[in-house]
Amino acid sequence: MTRGSEATDTIGRVAGAEETVGASDILSAIRAGLETMSESQRRVGRLILDDPDWAVKANVEDIAARAGVSAPTIVRFARAAGCEGLRDLKLKLAGALALGAPFLHRSVHVGETAADVVRNVTGSVTTVIAEWQRRLDPAELDRAAAAIKRARRIDCLGTGATSHFLAQDLQARLFRLGLTANAFSDAHFQLVAAATLTSADVLVAISFVGRMPALLRAVEVGRERGATVIVLTQTGTPLAELGHIVLPIDVPRDATMLVGTDAYIVQLIAIEVLMILVGLRQGPGLIARMNDLQHVLNTYGVDREDPSVLHAGWRQMLEPTDGTPETE
Repeated sequence: MTRGSEATDTIGRVAGAEETVGASDILSAIRAGLETMSESQRRVGRLILDDPDWAVKANVEDIAARAGVSAPTIVRFARAAGCEGLRDLKLKLAGALALGAPFLHRSVHVGETAADVVRNVTGSVTTVIAEWQRRLDPAELDRAAAAIKRARRIDCLGTGATSHFLAQDLQARLFRLGLTANAFSDAHFQLVAAATLTSADVLVAISFVGRMPALLRAVEVGRERGATVIVLTQTGTPLAELGHIVLPIDVPRDATMLVGTDAYIVQLIAIEVLMILVGLRQGPGLIARMNDLQHVLNTYGVDREDPSVLHAGWRQMLEPTDGTPETE
């Protein structure tokens, strides 16, 4: 591109000597230009949009490795985004962050429409999941599934609103698979449960933050008792150091919450995949058990579209105990 020309580049801006993309517009320019870039450049762009603070601090090799592209692709991306090179791109990113990071979501900015928000948030989540999948070691999931399958008892520990729900969800899934499982969020019960574990048991600790003192102590006790410790947490946290098996939940920081939507969704997917692997290890017997469970729920459950079951239940409760119909 020649300086001073009025040609339009790949992201729709008018190029000129004094008309390069400014710091305040760089994130919007990258987002707007993704559709016209090559697939490798799009990977770089999504990576930067998902974690611009990290991109400012990373070198070209780190960015290339994380995006799965070559180093020259990073330079080509910078130019496609309206910058003279990577250094110029990073300076503008730093300027954009200094002007004010997204305060509701890292991919959403003031002035965007509802359609923009839907597209940016869902696109961000999709990118996060893809990156998590790329980093995840399937062998660790297999090890976790094998440990759970052979366990005498599985205790699921979670401290905090999100981790507590996830521990409860995991326990419910294990229970449906016919396994002996518990879920504890209270610090006292976590310690009591951990103290009664043996080498035949599994302790699953869930904490994205990975630094809750009470949870860490319970995990230490369970590990001392010989239990196999499986943890869902961020890499490098104190909780990760205590795990025999670590299922890493490494996602970009959330703008407003300690445990954001990305972390929540990735943890749910990790639990879903883990439960499928456990079920597959149970073999044909699981199919018969699940079919029987489904039959019972369809026959006696009240949370179905057919209202007759619910109505019958109410009639049974409202009828007199001697069987005589009530009269006014």
